[in-house]
Formats: sequence, C-alpha cells, structure tokens
Amino acid sequence: MKEDYIKRINNILLFIDDNLDQELTLETVAKIGNYSPFHLHRIFKAITNENINEYVTRKRIEKAASILMHKKEITIAELSLQYGFNSNSSFTRTFKKFYAISPSEFRKTHSNKFSKIGKLDSKNGQENGIADEYICNINNHKNWITMKAKIEIKKLPKLDLAYITQIGHNGMQNAYSKLIKWATPKGLLENEDLKIITIYHDSFKITDPDKVRMSACISLKEKINVDGEIGLTTIESGKFIVGHFEIGIHEFEKSWSGLFIWMNENGYKKADRNPYEIYYNNFNEHPEKISIVDFCIPIE
Repeated sequence: MKEDYIKRINNILLFIDDNLDQELTLETVAKIGNYSPFHLHRIFKAITNENINEYVTRKRIEKAASILMHKKEITIAELSLQYGFNSNSSFTRTFKKFYAISPSEFRKTHSNKFSKIGKLDSKNGQENGIADEYICNINNHKNWITMKAKIEIKKLPKLDLAYITQIGHNGMQNAYSKLIKWATPKGLLENEDLKIITIYHDSFKITDPDKVRMSACISLKEKINVDGEIGLTTIESGKFIVGHFEIGIHEFEKSWSGLFIWMNENGYKKADRNPYEIYYNNFNEHPEKISIVDFCIPIE
C-alpha cells in the first residue's frame, strides 16, 4: 500500500473522530482525503478492512457505549439523536448488533462494574454469588494497584509527536520498528527528553482487539516535516491520573483495569481525550522482561 494513501487515510480517521456527531457521507469524507468517493471506498477498506459506512457506524456506537459507561447524566434518547439515528429503536437495534444487549442493559451492566463496592445489593443466593465474585475481582485489582503502582494526579505538559497508525494490537512492534527506522537517521532519537508513547484511540473494553486503533509515537523537540505514513499529532497539556508501573507485558491489561477502577473509586471522571502509555525502557533488554511504564488517563 502506497505511503501517501496511508497518510491521507490517517487524516480521514482523525476527521471522523472529531465529527462523529456530524453528517459523514462518503462524499464529505472523500473531500478530506482528496479522493473520489469511488477510490476512497476501495482504499479505505484495503487499509482498515471496513468500508466508510461500517467504520463510522461502529465508531458512533462505540462512542455511545463509552458515554453510557462514564456519563450517567446523558440519556439514551440524547445519544440516539446526537449520533444521527432516526429513532431510539434504530439506535437500539444497531447497538445490539455490536454488544448483543440493549443500550440500557449495557449501561446497567457496566455501571455496576465501576460502581463502589458498597452500592451492591443482593436479594437471593444467585445474586450473592455474582456479587461475591465481583467483589473478589475488584479487590484483586485494587490490591494489584496497591502493590504495583505509584499513582499521582499530575498536570502533564503538551507533547508534539511523530506517529504511525496501527489498527489491531498485534502489529504494534512492526509499527515501532518502522517509526524508529524513520527517526534514527534524522537524529530524533538523540533528544535527551525523548519519550516513546502509545496513544489508544479506542478502548479494548468496547472495541474488538483487531480493530483497536493506536498511534505508535515519539516525542519531538519541535515540529518537523514528515512524509509517507508518518504523521504529526499533539497531546495537549492537561490533568491526568498517572500510574507508574514495573510489570511484565502480560500484566498490562490488569494494570489498566486496576487504574480505571482506582479512578472511579476515588471520584475522578475520564475526560474526552485519549489515554496513553509512556515507556522508560525496552523490556526485551531487561533481564526479567520487565517494562517500566507510565499509564496516563486524562481526567476532567
């Protein structure tokens, strides 16, 4: 796939992210990438394995799912209208195709996952069993965080980044290899303040792992000219929960889950920005394959 195609598709992906509550016709999106609708349809599917309509619908439903999990004050009717569905029933039918349950059931289920332990109320033995399992799981994550993480609330600075887009988690090592190969002859890795960062544009809780979009990034002293599939992006300064971990690769998921539980248990709300990881070593060079990493959750 030509690098220029990927660069233009990156611009389209960013445009879609920022305009999920607007009308996103094939013609509108094609103009952003300077494609004809016919060519965009073909190239977009080749890169993302979804056509435009499928991708936009999925992103809208996933955005709605995230709001259902984190913002109880927004009604299902408001979400349906905001993301372009003709009716609540249309929204519910589409939502069920992705999650097999209705939006209201999804909200109830996932609100319980992140509610405080003391709010659980059981009325029979079966529910007590579910509650006991839930409490055990939550307590395991809380104990994990207590043992493994140093957690702080910080205002983090603005970061200018060069990045490569990766769709699907299995390709991240290859994405970083290409990024490093591009950056090395330019001397960009000699920056003493260099940061290696992964930005998560989707959540593994609501998006299939092979469709999760991530950005493999390096920080820049200043913006530079880029070409091909290398793009430029910025993480704006803001308030973050920062969890510092020294963990194995297989422990990342548990650490992220624990940190989000800590966030909710302590009354913080995730902001409408993307979480990211900052790496401080190459785990392959560590004798015990340990990764030293900060997990950063933007908060309101």
